[in-house]
Amino acid sequence: MTFAFRIRGWVGSECQIHSTSNKPVHELSFPGQTKNIGRNAVGSFKVHFAAAMTIAFVQACAVATSANAQLLSHKDLTSSIAFTIAQTAIDTCKANGYAVSVTVVGRNGEIILQVRGDNTGPHTIENSFRKAYTARTFRSPSGDLVTRLKNEPTLGLIHLNNVIANQGALPIKVGDETIGAAGASGAPGGEKDEACIKAGLDKVADQLK
Repeated sequence: MTFAFRIRGWVGSECQIHSTSNKPVHELSFPGQTKNIGRNAVGSFKVHFAAAMTIAFVQACAVATSANAQLLSHKDLTSSIAFTIAQTAIDTCKANGYAVSVTVVGRNGEIILQVRGDNTGPHTIENSFRKAYTARTFRSPSGDLVTRLKNEPTLGLIHLNNVIANQGALPIKVGDETIGAAGASGAPGGEKDEACIKAGLDKVADQLK
């Protein structure tokens, strides 16, 4: 009797195994040629056959994965939303008697909008950015890093560029996805900076869906 198997996409893609009885196979035939082998070669053939099938399976999976690959799809902050967040934060702080600078960053930590508030110190621009960057990269309020650093004084992450343990920034999320962050600097206390940012995020909450 004859058994045949085919490995798609494989050079010499078909192999037939012939047997004239129920005894172990002694003959293999390939396209265009026939080779007789002894009993001891059958075991070797089985090993090579298993290896070939494994390779073919891996190749088939790779092709299938490539065929099903798609571009990533995500939401990003618009400049108009960033402007509303910043303006609301500045106005909220001003109404409470203090001036702040505000930075809004996108999902990659890039600056979308940055405003230096009236009568604020020059350091507030950098400080608001670093707060926002920290909130974005850790997907949590920048003030959380203050607590974490107290518990882990040797925390190496604090030495990364633009990371700062300072309250005053909040991540901007759509559902569970962090798409940016906003930070403020200039109020007499990080909790006051954060409260102004919170007001800005609340203002655009209906657009963050």
